[in-house]
Amino acid sequence: MLGVGEKFPEFNVKATSSAKLADINIDNVFIDVNNNSYSGKWLVVFFYPKDFTFVCPTEIAAFGDLVEEFADRDTQVLGGSTDSEFVHWAWRKHQEELKDLPFPLLADVKRELTEALGIIDKDAGVAQRATFIVDPDGIIRHVSVNDLNVGRNPKETLRVLDALQTDELCPCNWSKGEQTIDLHEAAA
Repeated sequence: MLGVGEKFPEFNVKATSSAKLADINIDNVFIDVNNNSYSGKWLVVFFYPKDFTFVCPTEIAAFGDLVEEFADRDTQVLGGSTDSEFVHWAWRKHQEELKDLPFPLLADVKRELTEALGIIDKDAGVAQRATFIVDPDGIIRHVSVNDLNVGRNPKETLRVLDALQTDELCPCNWSKGEQTIDLHEAAA
């Protein structure tokens, strides 16, 4: 698996649009997303095992609930799995909490991105429940992976993003607005 300090792989995939359900039509339901689509922004790219499952929509909806807070930090959220854009679209239409999802869902059907990241689950053959925070230069600054059965905490992802964006030393359980560690004071 790619880790902290490594370059996020180049990619070009289809995705379901983040347009509101009422505004979606044949011309905007599917979009192309690549590593240059959100140039100059931080990225939170999270993968989940499968559409039409039980844990996955809880996480996707929770990221959706925080999307404005991520946007306030100049960060684009992208979700994704190895399901097709058509399956993503069908799921969005029928899963109540995903109908107005405010970010694209990547369709890595060829598994090129998930394989480049090293997050294909060996037993299940699907994307692992992995989260990557990528800086504006395309460098991975944070990676976490949960067991397929355990949902992640998007608020923790936001907290880690806040800490990374300070570019300072942040102690355990640090939250935005709290004091960071001053090396000069710590050495004294």
